Amino acid sequence: MIKKKKTRKTNKYPVCSKCKQILGSQGSVEVICGPMFSGKSSLLISRAREAFYAKQKVVAFTQKKDDRRGDDSINTFNKDQFIAVSVSNSKQILKNIPEGTSLVIIDEGNFFNMDLADVVNKIAEKGIRVIVAGLDRNFRGEGFGPMPRIKLEADKVTQLLARCAICGNEASRTQRLKIVKGKKIPARYSDPIVLVGEEEYEPRCRFHHEVPGKPKIKIKQKK
Repeated sequence: MIKKKKTRKTNKYPVCSKCKQILGSQGSVEVICGPMFSGKSSLLISRAREAFYAKQKVVAFTQKKDDRRGDDSINTFNKDQFIAVSVSNSKQILKNIPEGTSLVIIDEGNFFNMDLADVVNKIAEKGIRVIVAGLDRNFRGEGFGPMPRIKLEADKVTQLLARCAICGNEASRTQRLKIVKGKKIPARYSDPIVLVGEEEYEPRCRFHHEVPGKPKIKIKQKK
């Protein structure tokens, strides 16, 4: 009788010698940011579908505050959709991640509370890949919510640009236009970040971005 040699079971995928995790599955944070109409949500959905087709478990989240294009889904201006869980704050994300999840995607990160940065890092530390999409600047051209910190601490940043609605050059800013008596006027610096009322948004380049009342940059020169 011929005895069969015992073979050691080897992992199908290479394992990191330091973290002991399968290479390609370790936690990481990616940020997709840019002005409105730069394709952030479209790219986020594309990333999610890539993982889904690779038979990875994907869970998506969006902010309840942003209901412009429907609830419980990530939506694009081109009417593309990806099913998502609507949450009111970032800590609810941790409670809604199923076991075995490989990828967590979060849309409109700018609308979440500041705790989102800690939540994202905590998810990544569990070995889960995280992708956050959102506006990195508000209508004033300043950092928007938790996005600047998440962007700073991310492993990868994909910075998108749109096209300026005035000149057609690359646009990195979002112009808010208030509609007053049928006329479109630029929102003032003193206006609230989240505006309730009639307004429109369009991408603008640095030179055509208008924010009346914004403090001017002053550089003190040494004597």
